[in-house]
Amino acid sequence: MSNDRVLVGDVKVSPEHYINGQRVASASTFEDRSPLEWTTKLADVARGGSLEARAAVTAAVDAFASWAALSTTERQNYLHRLADLIDQHIEPIATVECLDMAMLLESLRLRVIGRGARNFRAYADLAVNYQPRRWDSNGTHNTVLRMPAGATVVITPWNAPFMLSTWKCAPALAAGNTVVLKPAEWSPLSCSLLMDLVDEADFPPGVFNMVQGLGEEVGAALVSDPRVRRISFTGSPETGRLIGVAAAKNLVPFTAELGGKGPFVVFADADLDLAAQKAALMYDDAGQVCLAGTRLLVQSSCRAAFLERLAAATNRHVLGDSRDPATTVSPLIHPDHLARVQGFVDRSKAQGDTLVFGGHRLQDDGLWFEPTLIEPKSNESEIVQHEVFGPVLTLQTFETEDEAVALANSTAYGLSAMVFTSDQSRADRIADGVRAGTIWVNCFLVRDLTAPFGGTGISGIGREGGDYALDFYSDVKTYQVKEDTTDG
Repeated sequence: MSNDRVLVGDVKVSPEHYINGQRVASASTFEDRSPLEWTTKLADVARGGSLEARAAVTAAVDAFASWAALSTTERQNYLHRLADLIDQHIEPIATVECLDMAMLLESLRLRVIGRGARNFRAYADLAVNYQPRRWDSNGTHNTVLRMPAGATVVITPWNAPFMLSTWKCAPALAAGNTVVLKPAEWSPLSCSLLMDLVDEADFPPGVFNMVQGLGEEVGAALVSDPRVRRISFTGSPETGRLIGVAAAKNLVPFTAELGGKGPFVVFADADLDLAAQKAALMYDDAGQVCLAGTRLLVQSSCRAAFLERLAAATNRHVLGDSRDPATTVSPLIHPDHLARVQGFVDRSKAQGDTLVFGGHRLQDDGLWFEPTLIEPKSNESEIVQHEVFGPVLTLQTFETEDEAVALANSTAYGLSAMVFTSDQSRADRIADGVRAGTIWVNCFLVRDLTAPFGGTGISGIGREGGDYALDFYSDVKTYQVKEDTTDG
């Protein structure tokens, strides 16, 4: 392992790739800066390209046969060992991710990083406990068997990079695949710490690799390599389309989670205090959460009462340093993203939408943006139809259940939805009518790792979670044995 490390907070982090069990430098680098203090450069990170992509895929291909040949129990031992190490290193990982991405440090410590350990344990255990389907038909005994698919490329986004990387890599490894992970260039450092733990867990070289760099350079080289047998991506629909084209050229199965524009439906019979509190939570992490319910759809008769409660709940937010436990809204990830969010709000106002509150960056030299609520003049407004991925919500009203469902389904997205009502039969009807991969009733972000996760429309292709993920990362075969026809 290389000793060429940088100090991020009080944590030593390698800015290099991890390929075939070794740290590897590149001829060029890119700057990684902290959203908390944009003048602070955290590291010059190795900028991979086609050379590093080929090396990482070669390592994964070469390691595949021996890793695939292990039993699920043997792979479980590796993944459990890695999970234990994550639990032992939550504090340094949280420190680095807070500085690199600006998610709230308390949330990272208490919830997010530990989820990474649970991901590895959950998928390792699911693989061990898998029960093949067996049946008799046409004079044969039939069994459906999973086969490891091969070298897998995983490309993850800049929000919650550590947890989302484990969410994808864990089932790939548990299924018997080898992995090349490419983290987002805006927040790569916590994934580098994951590679340190992979090394400490004594994974065989080449089983779990990481390359860093820009998507259009090393990412494009990875997904176009014909030796790759699975690709998993989380990010924008625009990038997802490009990766899908590359996957199609090589006939590689591809799964993608591509963001959302979730409806947050509030009926007059709902607990309006609860609904308003949950709606205000959509501003957490500066709204940089794909599952957030950013379109508030409120029954007309309770609009005023709900809005009063929402304003009060939003006013309790504290914009500040993500390391401060009092902070509830962090800065945006990057100046380019701040400009994107500001652009959406400015265009919305120019097009005649009503700014209810917020709408401005907090200070000239920081990346904080006020929690913002906009009442659009039309459902066709850009601010309604496109993902902002910032602390910006819209407010629309409806009269009937049918109108609520129609509004909920009126965008091209379909990742998640939230419904608030005290009537269970109404909740069932709305859930049946709304097109979304996950629908929460009177709650938000309650996750079961065995449940399917993914979207409809331009929110994505395929499903992650539980056996759905393990099936994706496997090839499936049917094994048929002729019944014994020998006379007794």
